[in-house]
Amino acid sequence: MPTGYTTVLRVRVTAKDAETLRALLRDARPDVGGRIGRNPDGSLGFDAYVSPEQAEDLAREGVSVETVEDATATGRARQAEVGEGDRFAPDDAVPQGLALKVQDV
Repeated sequence: MPTGYTTVLRVRVTAKDAETLRALLRDARPDVGGRIGRNPDGSLGFDAYVSPEQAEDLAREGVSVETVEDATATGRARQAEVGEGDRFAPDDAVPQGLALKVQDV
């Protein structure tokens, strides 16, 4: 991985009750990825995107944190699937816009 990039994890955070969840959100302010849902046992859960250090800091009494995936690695894998250039442009197309127009030799 290039220097300067931080690993981002997608974690599932589960709090035992609403008060515990409010305290967690107020103190930690994680990047929440979606809606907060109620589990069948009455606990509340949500996904968050955090660094590994932040994931450790989220865990406390009444709160469990489970790593779902390494979002950075998943993003890089998806980027590798994207092709180069414009597959819909004709082979002899000249670039448009304000940039310097050069032709590869």
